[in-house]
Amino acid sequence: MLASSAFANGGAIPPKYTCDGENVNPPLSWSGVIPPSTKSFVLIMDDPDVPLDIRPDGMFDHWVVFNIPADVRSLGEASVPPGVQGANTRGDSIYRGPCPPDREHRYFFRLYAVDTMLGFKEGATKIEVLAAIDGHVIAAGELMGRYDRQR
Repeated sequence: MLASSAFANGGAIPPKYTCDGENVNPPLSWSGVIPPSTKSFVLIMDDPDVPLDIRPDGMFDHWVVFNIPADVRSLGEASVPPGVQGANTRGDSIYRGPCPPDREHRYFFRLYAVDTMLGFKEGATKIEVLAAIDGHVIAAGELMGRYDRQR
């Protein structure tokens, strides 16, 4: 189970974790049965509600982290996660908080337990990471938060 002490699943993401605040990652933790064959975790945060005139695929990748050690069970607020940071949609290998241009958007944090370590360096894209873990995911969890900028 993937959770945050900053917001409930389906709840509002506090402004602190967005472009309207400090733009730092929220605290995240995971628990439950972690398969013994887990070699690492992959964490992806994305927004599937982007207007199509801004991004034709309607998606913005906010955070990609892979090769998180198998013994890690949480990421602290405003932390540099253990593992390797991939590229977000802007091409930065950092967390980019919610910053919807038009209305409330949904932000999905997905954690994958995988039975491998990935051979990528910093800057790998979400598409590359997801292709590499295909067939290697042994457990997964999801946390969804919402955010709408005050206009």
